[in-house]
Amino acid sequence: MEFSGTFELEDTTVDEVWLALSDPVLIEESLPGCQFLVQVADTDPDFDELREETADREVELTGDPEVIAERAFEEGDHYAALMQISVGPVNPTFETIVTIDHREYPEMSASGEGSSGDSSFEMSSGMVLSETGDGVAVEWETEADVFGKVAQMGQRVVNPVANRVVKRFFSSVQERLHELALVDVEGREASEVGSDDGGRGLVDRVLGRGKSDGE
Repeated sequence: MEFSGTFELEDTTVDEVWLALSDPVLIEESLPGCQFLVQVADTDPDFDELREETADREVELTGDPEVIAERAFEEGDHYAALMQISVGPVNPTFETIVTIDHREYPEMSASGEGSSGDSSFEMSSGMVLSETGDGVAVEWETEADVFGKVAQMGQRVVNPVANRVVKRFFSSVQERLHELALVDVEGREASEVGSDDGGRGLVDRVLGRGKSDGE
């Protein structure tokens, strides 16, 4: 199955969206049905242990690049997620492993697999950020192979579910970007996050996005 589309985020910049989508905490908070999203050492973690470890943890959303830099996604790293998704009459909870395959501003791609009793999936996905007249366009695409009970429902059931999850995810990202922007304006100069030096600045330095042209 192949899915793709473009989601437009308003009143924001590529820098701010890149920063947000680099933060596992914001992704966890924005993904519908996500119970946790944590970095793991390999692709075969103990999900029972992860459930216990994450049961009472506290995660904090922030727009501070220095904080996000400490926990940002890194190319080659693995992340475990527990995801509950309603597909037709069933509500499987998938134990999922995602690997960041490529991460270089403004592009990111990942691959992963998940299982839930009588269903499983394998996927690869990617996104590219670009400026628009009043915000940012996120072009995304995903290729997935679905197996088991969920696959038996067919694309006419699975496709709307996938599109609904993506729409809710980006809508949630938009909402959190606006919330963090308000906090940023109240707490410190907003220009620290989205500076005027060619769209680079602090985000560029702390997330290792690369040097500006001519440096």
